[in-house]
Amino acid sequence: MDVFNVLTMIGGLALFLYGMNLMGDGLAKLSGGKLESILAKLTSNKLSAILLGAGVTAVIQSSSATTVMVVGFVNSGIMKLHQAVGIIMGANVGTTFTSWILSLSGIESESFFVRLLKPTSFSPVLAFVGIILLLFFKTEKKKNIGGILIGFAILMFGMDTMSSAVEPLKDVPEFTNLLTMFSQPILGMLVGALFTAIIQSSSASVGILQALCMTGMVNYGTVIPIIMGQNIGTCVTALISSIGASKNAKRTACVHLYFNLIGTILFMVVFYSINMIAPFAFLKDVAGPAGIAVIHSLFNIGATIVLFPFSGLLERLACLSIPDEKEEIEEEEDACLQYLDIRFLDKPAFALMQVTKATEYMAELARQSLNLATSQIFNYDIEECNKVIALEKEVDHYEDQISRYMVQIAGRQLSIQDGKKLIELQHCVGDFERISDISVNLVHAVMKMKQKEQEFSQKAMNELTVLAEAVNDMMHYCVSCFVADDELLAESIEPLEERIDELNQEIMKRHRKRLRKGKCSVDMGFVLADITTDLERIGDHCSSVALNVIQSLTEDVDAHEYVEQLKNGNNVEYDARLLNCREKYQLP
Repeated sequence: MDVFNVLTMIGGLALFLYGMNLMGDGLAKLSGGKLESILAKLTSNKLSAILLGAGVTAVIQSSSATTVMVVGFVNSGIMKLHQAVGIIMGANVGTTFTSWILSLSGIESESFFVRLLKPTSFSPVLAFVGIILLLFFKTEKKKNIGGILIGFAILMFGMDTMSSAVEPLKDVPEFTNLLTMFSQPILGMLVGALFTAIIQSSSASVGILQALCMTGMVNYGTVIPIIMGQNIGTCVTALISSIGASKNAKRTACVHLYFNLIGTILFMVVFYSINMIAPFAFLKDVAGPAGIAVIHSLFNIGATIVLFPFSGLLERLACLSIPDEKEEIEEEEDACLQYLDIRFLDKPAFALMQVTKATEYMAELARQSLNLATSQIFNYDIEECNKVIALEKEVDHYEDQISRYMVQIAGRQLSIQDGKKLIELQHCVGDFERISDISVNLVHAVMKMKQKEQEFSQKAMNELTVLAEAVNDMMHYCVSCFVADDELLAESIEPLEERIDELNQEIMKRHRKRLRKGKCSVDMGFVLADITTDLERIGDHCSSVALNVIQSLTEDVDAHEYVEQLKNGNNVEYDARLLNCREKYQLP
């Protein structure tokens, strides 16, 4: 084996890892964050959690990615530690699916139909179909499918390249001697663990081992300890991910480590103890890709079956390793802000879902703030005013944290639809924050008025009642259409916004009449103008949220053109809605 074979093997490894990454990313994009959402929700019992963890890992082709997501779920409070145990066990089972796919490369037969099952036979076809989907189709779903097919083809081409590159090793005596060293259980296990920890993928590590088997020089005595070590080495990714996380998140990573460590030790002790008494003849047989897939599956499925009844002990062992300190008081982050975990950024579609949840909560805070603020105009209470000010500070904190997280998401690869959703959220977060600011302005205006012992006339109060009702209703519709992504409800907001503008103008017109008749003071006119203007501005921000919802759900919609067409385009439906608003919100 010369230097060119080494370069070919390195190139094959690079293609193998890139193909696996490309296929996993394509599958994640195709799911649109749904797989992660299912993981976060459907863990009612440990058996279903195991099946779920296995299924999701088989789809995304990475137990490390699944485990890191679970660490993030626990760190964010989305999932409890006991729920995570089952998913981690299932992830170990699901990762064996990759080895079975790769084992197809070892099929040997003269039959035409059997040869068609070899990846070298069908992966070029998949690559051709994939490139057609990428180049000639515009829909994002088909492009993602194309990326998955090309990723698989690149993965299998890399596997074949590695196998060809290492084939000359069968004639190298040093390679045979090296393999003999690895057949020592402890050394082989350490090598498998170290190599897997470096590339941070047990699936890739098993694939490389399957490629080495193509030389015909690797026996089962060498393969078994390395596979055992690979299961331990894959825990490194989750352990690194848990750095700086909560105690329960660190415990989750520990559960992953202990599960693989205890399973490996049990297997090694039992297997090699039996081997000492009654030696296994197959250990000297040449290992093939399918044989490696069998061993990998038997170990992970067997370890899950054996340790499943003791899942509670694994949980307690993790708690003993990361104990609670009696006098320690941890600062608890707001529950919704805990959703914004950096571990979710590798799955931007799911991270965007988490941002949406946090923004929905922020929108509800802004709505509460407005309701409290408008009620102070009619029923002044200093404690309620202080609540509005406190809510505004909380909304500001949400706006700061959510905006920072969205900047990080923007740096990731997003689908077209997710990109539109991100833009919508960026605008809406700003609108909700401004609504809470304006609510504080309303409170300050009322507080100043009370300090000066001033009062509105009864007529002005009656007029403000109608305007405040319209604005509060609009805010309710605004939050509802944002949470539900309801385009029809969003379309109903613009006519109400126009009616609020009309009410504002009419109220100020009536005020000027009262001022001329001496029934109202100039000072109170300024306060009235401040309040009505603030309420009108809230209507503008609600309208902005509704327009952003419509834009995210509809292609090629320009907000300004959309509003112009509604108001000046003889839109029958818009005119009918506006008429209903005029009838419902009439000044006395």
